[in-house]
Amino acid sequence: MPAKYTIHTQPAPHRFEPVIRSGIIAWEEGCLKCAVCVKTMCVYGVYDNRGLDPRQMIDSIDNQCMNCLRCVQGCPRELIHKSMNPEYRALGDPYWTPDIISSLWYQAETGKIPISGAGYPGPFSGPGFDSMWTDMSEIVRPTRDGIHGREYISTAVDLGRTPEFLRFSESGELDGDEPLVTSIPLPIFMKFPAFGALSDEIIKGWAMAARRIGTLMTLPQEKINASLDNFGQWLMPVLPEGPESVSMPKGVRVIEIPWSENLEETISDIKKLYSAVLISVKIPMAEGIEEKALSLTRKGISIIHLEGSSDGRFLDDETRYLKDGIRSVHMKLVDEGVRDNLTLLASGGLSMAEHVAKSMLCGADAVFVDFPILIALECRMCRRCTEGLPCPVEIDDASSGWVAARVVNLLGAWHNQLLEVMGAMGIRDARRLRGETGRAMFFEELDRSTFESLGQVEEGCQLE
Repeated sequence: MPAKYTIHTQPAPHRFEPVIRSGIIAWEEGCLKCAVCVKTMCVYGVYDNRGLDPRQMIDSIDNQCMNCLRCVQGCPRELIHKSMNPEYRALGDPYWTPDIISSLWYQAETGKIPISGAGYPGPFSGPGFDSMWTDMSEIVRPTRDGIHGREYISTAVDLGRTPEFLRFSESGELDGDEPLVTSIPLPIFMKFPAFGALSDEIIKGWAMAARRIGTLMTLPQEKINASLDNFGQWLMPVLPEGPESVSMPKGVRVIEIPWSENLEETISDIKKLYSAVLISVKIPMAEGIEEKALSLTRKGISIIHLEGSSDGRFLDDETRYLKDGIRSVHMKLVDEGVRDNLTLLASGGLSMAEHVAKSMLCGADAVFVDFPILIALECRMCRRCTEGLPCPVEIDDASSGWVAARVVNLLGAWHNQLLEVMGAMGIRDARRLRGETGRAMFFEELDRSTFESLGQVEEGCQLE
């Protein structure tokens, strides 16, 4: 059995003060000047150390407050209040919500699993992955010493076509070519985000994180430079124009190309140049994706990347979600008896650690994350960079070491949460998660099976 895979994390403080959920409003007008002011009784010394950050124009009490509300409840004139921070509400968009962004910041800073407190106050169902619940039957009898103890839970996945059988010669040697398969210890790959105030140092930091974790990072070919020569084993170059301009660092194991009409010719030319490199074909999550994936599989493609939108939907139909596309493609390949002939990857809108396990339950072998590794660098998803405006947290000035530490922390926290989910489900190998829809419940199916027949009248029945 291989050594237990662990992601070692360490605190990586923010470069800027984070936008907090609520702030303190302390009115001075009407103050009774009590002999013992509630402000002086703060056990955290928030008011004693109060100051103004001239760089961000932030009052220090907002970030230091621990929300015990002692001062709010103790002021006899009720002059101290806690209120929602409008800047916090303005973070992100309807999908990348302030709570998701704040949670990703916390994980990137500490490397710890976020704890939401006692109970869950939100809805129990929603769109996309929120309409999916996992089986936690084994949580009633957890392991003796936890997921980080003696029990072995593997999160490794394989990339490439797995042969149905191996044939050996009389001398004991493998008969035929050795299968082109590579193993990655984590089913979470990093994907170059669609926007961001990015510099060469940022890209190098992401590559450093991929090397430290042992995963892969997709990178457009034009972004690869000499500083990444030592990271080839952990890079997945994306080739947009075919093999004529291929230039890859040494050690590259996987490359990616987008789907096109002349795909077979492009793949043939690439294999002539790099016969020992796996090729992943990226196809957009859109109508007809099942037939397209089946066609690619029958043509010998060993890795298919299903790319959804940034909010986890189909690119041409906002009513369909990433999980639906993964399930439909997976089941199509299963029905045709070719599912084991390829590796299925998925991307688009994966914003929380639970989305990794849910994507795999729907049929994916592994997933890509893009914006989470950008948000880990304190990005606020304001999209100012897309308009040519400066980044409010100066991401492009960050050092590669800090970038790597933050991303390692984030993926370390996600890895621990994946272990928690697998342990609660009684699954000890991530490969077994693939397509295990029987270990999950889908709200749409439950709703349909429960209420679809209500009001229907069948012949021979008697109405009361």
